[in-house]
Amino acid sequence: MRGFEQDFQFARALGLQMVERGDGRCEMAIDIVRDRHFNPQGAAHGGVAYSLADTAMGGALTSLLPDDQWCATLEIKFNYHVRITEGLLTCEAEVLHRGKRVANIDARLYQEGRLVGSANGNFAIIPAAGQRQA
Repeated sequence: MRGFEQDFQFARALGLQMVERGDGRCEMAIDIVRDRHFNPQGAAHGGVAYSLADTAMGGALTSLLPDDQWCATLEIKFNYHVRITEGLLTCEAEVLHRGKRVANIDARLYQEGRLVGSANGNFAIIPAAGQRQA
């Protein structure tokens, strides 16, 4: 896991949990809590869902990368389909295409079996810290 889970303070601060990761796929979850994650309009802040998707998408890609490579988000198109409320929010991410320097990844977010959001993004494949690009 090369630090993906151990050193990811931001994910821990939000309460993101790894469910399963490998072979270009990643499933993560978060327990949405009103006092911690809601906006003034009475729903989960969109940034929580976006952060879950972004992190799961990075997890899917890094599961395919060797130790001397890492990834960084280039852009993500996120669609919010319905309001996200309290309870378990899960995200399933899958690498659709991996090139030499860029990968495209898809994600779907579910709450109580209902599709609540979806995302597609491009991620740069870069040398890991302390590594040089060939």
